[in-house]
Amino acid sequence: MKLRKLIGFNLLTAVILGVVGFYVGWWIGHLFKAESLDYFEDTGQNDISLFIAYLVGVIGFLVGLGFGNYPVQRLLGKPASLREKEDQGAARYFGLCTDHKVVGIQYLIGIGAFIFIGGLNAMLIRFELITPNQHAWNGNNYLTLVGLHGTMMMGMMSSGIIGPFANYLLPVMIGARRMAFPRVEALTFWLLMAAGVILMTAIGFGGFPTGWTGYAPLNVQANMGMDAYIAFFALVGLSMTLLGLNMIATVITMRAPGMTWGRLPIFVWGTFTTSILMLLAAPVLISVLLMVAMDRTAQTGFFNDAAGGSPYLYENLFWIFGHPEVYVLALPGMGILLEIIPVFSRKPLWGYKLAVSGMLGITLLSFLVWQHHLFVSGINADLRPFYMLSTELISLPTGFIFVAALGTLWLGRIRLAVPMLFSLAWLFNFLIGGLSGVFLSDVPSDVTTHGSFFSMAHFHYTIMGGLLFAFFAAIYFWVPKMTGYRLNERWGKVHFWTMFLAFNSTFGPLLVIGFLGMPRRAVTYAGYLQGANTWVSVSAFVLGASMLIFLANFVYSLAFARVPAGANPWGSKSIEWQLPSPIPLHNFDRIPTFAGDPYPYGADAGTAQRPVVAPARPTP
Repeated sequence: MKLRKLIGFNLLTAVILGVVGFYVGWWIGHLFKAESLDYFEDTGQNDISLFIAYLVGVIGFLVGLGFGNYPVQRLLGKPASLREKEDQGAARYFGLCTDHKVVGIQYLIGIGAFIFIGGLNAMLIRFELITPNQHAWNGNNYLTLVGLHGTMMMGMMSSGIIGPFANYLLPVMIGARRMAFPRVEALTFWLLMAAGVILMTAIGFGGFPTGWTGYAPLNVQANMGMDAYIAFFALVGLSMTLLGLNMIATVITMRAPGMTWGRLPIFVWGTFTTSILMLLAAPVLISVLLMVAMDRTAQTGFFNDAAGGSPYLYENLFWIFGHPEVYVLALPGMGILLEIIPVFSRKPLWGYKLAVSGMLGITLLSFLVWQHHLFVSGINADLRPFYMLSTELISLPTGFIFVAALGTLWLGRIRLAVPMLFSLAWLFNFLIGGLSGVFLSDVPSDVTTHGSFFSMAHFHYTIMGGLLFAFFAAIYFWVPKMTGYRLNERWGKVHFWTMFLAFNSTFGPLLVIGFLGMPRRAVTYAGYLQGANTWVSVSAFVLGASMLIFLANFVYSLAFARVPAGANPWGSKSIEWQLPSPIPLHNFDRIPTFAGDPYPYGADAGTAQRPVVAPARPTP
């Protein structure tokens, strides 16, 4: 009985219904094949069965979690609760719950688990590349590992910061008790978890050869593992769209009195601008994946040259999503950076309006740069100057973020706690990523480096060096507020220095290896590059070990040491730190009123410009 209560009946039911739904869908798909889709006999596979199996399985999973209860009760004319399992102890973390703080912690653990899976794939890739000749994996398996790693990381980390930290903190930061659409908030998480499981099933269907970009015509020609890629990214896109819509609605409609646009915490601005990108870009991804699915199942010809389609069309549609996606990953990290630095510099955020302008500028320009990915794909030469210019222009609003961070650090009373160390590392890594990106924004140098390890190293400096370091900065900064317990500071610093040094020892040499001509996604390479690749692989293994150090610290600190964090261990002036740790169920007894600077640090700033709010009492 205790085990059942801990696991949660809804989660167990969801898994059962999801598995049953998968096989029911598979059976339905084969009925279609038997009656009308004879052309599947030519390929020896039935993609429509797998798509229907994924669809019915996901629906069964969501119904098992309880997402069908509310609409059914309303259709039957019965009163439906506005809250789901918000006060059911540990069981609420294993099912549908409408408390935004529970959803935030669900995201943190769920996404963290898939990050470790993606990281394991990276270790397997580097193991293969220790030697110039294939020795562990054949070509197909190697490409599958590369595709699973990139797709898992890009899909899951799209919500890697907004999912855990914005869901948990954004309502509190704006003085609200909940998100605008609590059930939609919970739905975005469970869609993402279903997507992650679906992607891992690609191994059982032969994998896919396209990497994370899924380019045509390979995406039409590939075996059934490609269907898992399509279903994964379609669910991720749906989750992103709903998550962005919910965040925007919450910020616009649920701000407390006095919380004007000019007083929004900078992390809220980072979340808001990211949500705009999610809402506008993710539907393009869903649409292009639907077109690929139709090419694979209904013999349409959107991306098939022989049928009048164009693989080049796929590249354009994908990168209309794909480049805003880069800033979906980067903008929340910028918000975290500028949220943490004032706390540990004991200074107000310098250039608040400049930083907000930078975020808004990035949001706009990110939709105007996608074709720099296509400089070697047959782009009209007359379009190249525009996309070179727009790509280089986006460095300006990005520079605003750096100027705001450096201005805040200047003459500050800096304290090098673990969150601050990760924030400073973000500045270093993202700067290297930005400088290396200049080579990819100009046509002459891009022609030389495109498709090489230089491009891959730049991407990792920008995304992993930015997003993942910001992710850990947020964990060390806000997990004490979310759980009530501090993470061990000494082991946190061991984790940081191991991760920072190993990261740069891994991807710095890859910039050089790329210039020396090593291509991406190739299982073999020239023998003269073996020494450098061995160095990179060993560094990557140390980088992987740093994640184990973090995991050990995380588990030990929260499960065994359990050192109380107190309400405000960092001395922050932000409103979430004026509440108990962890934050009570309903956040506030009464909605607060805001006034003054959102970052009142320094000798003359005073201490009472942010409201001190009494903790919420349990509702009878």
